[in-house]
Amino acid sequence: MKRLLFLLVLAGANAAEVPPLFVEGYAGRLSVAQGEEVALHVSTTAARFDVEVARLGATRSVVWNQKGVPCQEHPVPEDASANGCRWPEAVRVPVGNDWKSGFYEVAFQVSDNGGKWTHRGRRQAEGRAFFIVRQAAPGSTSKILLQLCTNTYNAYNNWGGFSVYAYNSLSKNQGSRVSFQRPPAPQFSRWELPFIAWAESNGYPLEFAANDDLEFRPEILSGYKLVLSVGHDEYWSTPMRDNLEAWIGKGGNVAFFSGNTCCWQVRSEDNGAAFTCFKQNYHLDPVWQTRDFKTLSTAWSHHLLKRSENSLTGVGFLWGGYMRSHGQFMDAEASYIVHRPDHWVFEGTGLKRDDRFGAKDTIVGYECDGCELEWKDGLPFATKKDGTPESFTVLGTCPVRWHPDDVEWYEKWEIGRTGAACMGIYTRGGTVFTAATTDWSHGLQGKDPKVEKITRNVLDRLGK
Repeated sequence: MKRLLFLLVLAGANAAEVPPLFVEGYAGRLSVAQGEEVALHVSTTAARFDVEVARLGATRSVVWNQKGVPCQEHPVPEDASANGCRWPEAVRVPVGNDWKSGFYEVAFQVSDNGGKWTHRGRRQAEGRAFFIVRQAAPGSTSKILLQLCTNTYNAYNNWGGFSVYAYNSLSKNQGSRVSFQRPPAPQFSRWELPFIAWAESNGYPLEFAANDDLEFRPEILSGYKLVLSVGHDEYWSTPMRDNLEAWIGKGGNVAFFSGNTCCWQVRSEDNGAAFTCFKQNYHLDPVWQTRDFKTLSTAWSHHLLKRSENSLTGVGFLWGGYMRSHGQFMDAEASYIVHRPDHWVFEGTGLKRDDRFGAKDTIVGYECDGCELEWKDGLPFATKKDGTPESFTVLGTCPVRWHPDDVEWYEKWEIGRTGAACMGIYTRGGTVFTAATTDWSHGLQGKDPKVEKITRNVLDRLGK
């Protein structure tokens, strides 16, 4: 009996002594210019942590580290998903004037030797955060700006319990406001990194910004000839669109190597620390009560906004959909059919009318944009009824379809409609190209010669 009592006391003491080992953190600012500083906010059960900062591109380059930074565990507010963690600053990173513009990964690491009496053994835990370094003199090393899809990262991040999606939120309750001031969940490596690695390995230097730099620092656009959107660029604010469209009107060029682009309107709040998006629950948005729907946080294609994403990108989600995802076209060939091979976009590819390209790397997917089409003599033309610009030329198509759960909330949705991903281009001041698919960069990663040549043609024509 005494032995049993001893073991119970020992187990209780060890359980109290050995908490789970973890370290998590976030950057206090989403983007900084060369020569500025960025604070890191960290919580850990260890007494100290190590931190390493590395730029991710064609190679991973470590630029700064510090060991043994004192820290402690901080409470997680119940409203952390919406209003941030409010953790104190743990360490400040001095961004060098010589740090290349880019995406910088912050790696936190802690370790200990386990319990005093039992559960002994070396334990390690890691956490990740990021920030973006902008060029202090915009356009000084490249005339091409890649604005990273940071709003999309935040929309899907469910740290603290809630994202703006029900499927991955606590108790399936969809959030309507999400904070950047919490440990992040970037999608950078899935789409943007393959594009960047290809570009930097093939002689195309890039400069970088966050989504909301288009809103809060639009003056940087004047240093560039071409702005890029790559991957899953789903969430845009009114100021972002206003500033970029004004720049296009003055002759600026944009290439959307992305899909599901500018699908949902967000409203930035607290100087960009968070954003609001009510999506299909737009009737709960306080803006709904004002009947001034310009900034209503729902689909840009919603009839109340009267400003479909088509007028910016040439295409939109209502006429697009899924390919090889959400049960749609799971066995189909995820490639583009060529319609106008004489266009300069296809120059040097050897492609002919009705040829297909991109199947090996399934470049059409998983989310794609399209426009309303009419067919004449076997060729597709945009009807322009959905906001697509008058000069839009359809270069390639591929059938896609939305899952009913995603669109049947919208009263103007045509149930069962099959759309088409529409690669195309238009000119209105500047020239705007759209690949109309999230997965274009997978073709670059797979070294598809047709995808590589088309990308070169766009970058060479619009970015120099």
